[in-house]
Amino acid sequence: MAVSDNPAHIPPKPDTAKKIEDYTRQLSAELNSMRARMYPPESHKVFGRTFSTLDLVKLLGIPESTLRSLTLEGKGPQPSRAENNKRIYSIEQVWELRKYLAEQRPEDALRLLPHRREGERLQVVATANFKGGSSKTTTSVHLAHYLAIQGYRVLCIDLDPQASMTSTFGIQPEFDLDSNETAYAALRYDDDRKALAEIIQATYFPGIHIVPGNLELMDFEFDTPSYLANNHRDELGLFFERLRNAIASVEHNYDVVVLDTPPSLGYSTLAALYAATALVITVHPAMLDVASCNQFLIMISELAETLEAFGAKFDHEWIRFLLTRVNPNDGPQKYMSGIMRRLFAEDVLVSEAWESTAIAAGGVAKKSLYELESGEVGRDAYKRARESADRVNEEILGIIKRVWGRET
Repeated sequence: MAVSDNPAHIPPKPDTAKKIEDYTRQLSAELNSMRARMYPPESHKVFGRTFSTLDLVKLLGIPESTLRSLTLEGKGPQPSRAENNKRIYSIEQVWELRKYLAEQRPEDALRLLPHRREGERLQVVATANFKGGSSKTTTSVHLAHYLAIQGYRVLCIDLDPQASMTSTFGIQPEFDLDSNETAYAALRYDDDRKALAEIIQATYFPGIHIVPGNLELMDFEFDTPSYLANNHRDELGLFFERLRNAIASVEHNYDVVVLDTPPSLGYSTLAALYAATALVITVHPAMLDVASCNQFLIMISELAETLEAFGAKFDHEWIRFLLTRVNPNDGPQKYMSGIMRRLFAEDVLVSEAWESTAIAAGGVAKKSLYELESGEVGRDAYKRARESADRVNEEILGIIKRVWGRET
């Protein structure tokens, strides 16, 4: 049978814009529904994990007998009891206990409340690489959570329009943020600009505040060329100076700022690299990923030359490569890891972030390894992943302490 030439037999072309709009509407509604199921009754994320007395012995470096005495004497935050009658503390109580013990033991105050002291420079740590899947956000969130549990005051700034860090902190970018409530609000060039302090939000995680992100961040990429062409300069400075100057306005409130950068080298990424005092370059030890990382490094080098043309330069106190999603039993990965370590030596972190089903499972619930509770993932997988994350973050914290001149 001959095929008819009648145009009526040709299926109509899809309206791509309409389809994308429908996809967005349906997916956004589903994600919002998932959040409501995950975090009832108010659909807000909370930190549900508790800490045992053994956890606090390791975390605070105090004997269990001291905790027992405080409970018996009714001093300091009072723990609740688990089903097995063991004492457990909330994350809020851990912070209260730090403050209480620091007041009682001034000689241990720096260890219990390890906030920056006068003369110690704010650490602005940017996780960077323009290849997607290099674990920038996972690295950023795990570092922030680890530092907060250790007693540090952390500001997270999400500069990625995809806003994965924002989502991990329980903020749905398309539902929970109004116009001018992202980092863009503090970087923009017009009269609608806000002080960074106005857009910082407290999170469910004590010790951590966040400047959230969403697609609005793309406006900074669109606005900057025209302001450069017009030779526009205000009190925040040129595009690459704006984030550093905005952070300076709130630095007295924090010990560490963690910047989650976009998977691209645009104006906001350059601003992040300039604002940073330290870089963690995440790279998966596979041939294509390492080759992509090389292109990233070439572009950073070229951008440094661009900065010098403006009379500025990067001011990083340390730079480290972090090998991510590592399978310690994978031969080709071992080979590429060896190349990275041979070429860059001490600039590659000794610790590696291992690939784990525990991280993937936590991602479904928008939880880091530091939030997962017993039974949410397999015990052995969790133990291996958590030990890997602890080693990475402990090594980074050790570098920060050395920069501050503290003993590690």
